[in-house]
Amino acid sequence: MAKIQMTTPLVEMDGDEMTRILWKMIKDELILPYIDLKTEYYDLGLEYRNETNDQVTVDSAEATKKYGVAVKCATITPNAARMTEYNLKEMWKSPNGTIRAMLDGTVFRAPIVVKGIEPCVKNWEKPITLARHAYGDVYKNTEIKVPGPGKAELVFTAEDGTEIRELIHNFTGSGIIQGIHNT
Repeated sequence: MAKIQMTTPLVEMDGDEMTRILWKMIKDELILPYIDLKTEYYDLGLEYRNETNDQVTVDSAEATKKYGVAVKCATITPNAARMTEYNLKEMWKSPNGTIRAMLDGTVFRAPIVVKGIEPCVKNWEKPITLARHAYGDVYKNTEIKVPGPGKAELVFTAEDGTEIRELIHNFTGSGIIQGIHNT
């Protein structure tokens, strides 16, 4: 049997931990026997993102813009424990958020319907698909560790210099401030 020929390469975004193993198994057992797979490979594993100062994430998004098709494996968005575990230079942003922002992406959540597995809501006859614009919000947030008592404000400065200012919180001790946005 002749393999299916590809005309456009697939942007292959490898991930972290077990997803690397699963993706390799999927390629080896389900794709390569049937498709003459052409890929442009990007290692989005946390160690390589750290090594490249996360440039590999930007490069993979640019390649996705160029070719219009990609597969991305699950990746680690680091927290304080992962920073220590992986000896990271900084707490890198979510690769999903970076890629979606560059592609002006939308997240679609559709149910996976499998014969023999009953849905949670048994009287639903048609699955519901949710879509949300996945730009801004927590994917492009800014966080500040508040060292002690003080006032946190949200300030918007218009092009003409006028300000809109709102009190967020009067801190009596340490805490966290997170700023998010959307358009």
